Amino acid sequence: MKKTFLSAMMLCTLGLSGCGDDTTDPPVDTKPKLDSQSNILAFLEGKTLVMEGDNIPSHPLSLDEDINWGSASQCFQKVTIGVGGNNFHVNSIPGTLRNSTGVGQPGSTCDHAAAQNALVFDSKAVTLSNIAADGSCFEVLVDYGSFKQEGRARFSADTKKLSMELYFEAKATGWHCADGAVGAKSVSTSGVAFTGNAVQVYDISG
Repeated sequence: MKKTFLSAMMLCTLGLSGCGDDTTDPPVDTKPKLDSQSNILAFLEGKTLVMEGDNIPSHPLSLDEDINWGSASQCFQKVTIGVGGNNFHVNSIPGTLRNSTGVGQPGSTCDHAAAQNALVFDSKAVTLSNIAADGSCFEVLVDYGSFKQEGRARFSADTKKLSMELYFEAKATGWHCADGAVGAKSVSTSGVAFTGNAVQVYDISG
């Protein structure tokens, strides 16, 4: 009997089950809440968003990156957004359009590797609305003063990426979350179905 008792005590010492209360605390959910404008902007506060390489879409703001659109050209090497005070501080490094035949004319090519001088601008206000409980889709309006951008956005499941499908204000329809997920083929520009890729993907750091 004594040997049996000692054996049981040894099993309990080794932490095996069946030796009394083995209840463990439930796991703590460390994922940020992304269900409101204040929570999303609080999560992004002080962070840096970077878009480069394959994360640059072929048609940012619905404009073909391989066409010379003058001051609205969308050929980029890299775009960095610093988030602070509930606003966006944007540092955009354009690429170089090769073989341009004129504004609005096809035939040129965006050379992402050939950087031009950076363009820097700050938003005046960032408004988020129609936010899904898990941040899988929400609508964005960014006011830069002289122009505005609007569209839909989403966080990746691990919250390490932010995808924003943006258009110049009032230049596109069908971009609301109710029309489909980010990147859905639901958008029209100038009354014509948009078939390009306008989803800008940003890596989140900080």
